[in-house]
Amino acid sequence: MIYELDELDHGIIKRLSEDGRVSFAELSKCLHVTEKTIRLRYKNLIDKEILNVVGIVNPIALGLKAGAIIQIKTKSQALQLVIEELKKIPPIRYITVTSGEFPLLVQITVRDQEKITEVLYAINAIDAVTEVNTIIQLDVHKNTFEYIR
Repeated sequence: MIYELDELDHGIIKRLSEDGRVSFAELSKCLHVTEKTIRLRYKNLIDKEILNVVGIVNPIALGLKAGAIIQIKTKSQALQLVIEELKKIPPIRYITVTSGEFPLLVQITVRDQEKITEVLYAINAIDAVTEVNTIIQLDVHKNTFEYIR
């Protein structure tokens, strides 16, 4: 179901995307409504699964300095099966179905090039995978979680 958000909802989401720890009191001041209104709107956004407030890890600070975008071709009619198998590989943090020559794209962030190789072996071990194209990320210049309307 698609929900229509009003300006207040957008304001709450935008502010929380900038600082997930901002207080309801501060939100109410900057958005010019009562704290109770903020609490109710926040609960509604959470309950409807529109908003999920989480801590975002800086992978570089944890020593995860190598990354890759991996394009994957599969046997005919095996796309969903491959997706389920990819979900089991921990370093894969993003899986999407795409248009074009490679119907799947995954992204990984790992400690080093050796770990990229391990992930590639795991992907190639999936029986229905027919081809893999790997794009090594040399330097990331922007990786944001800003709220965009």
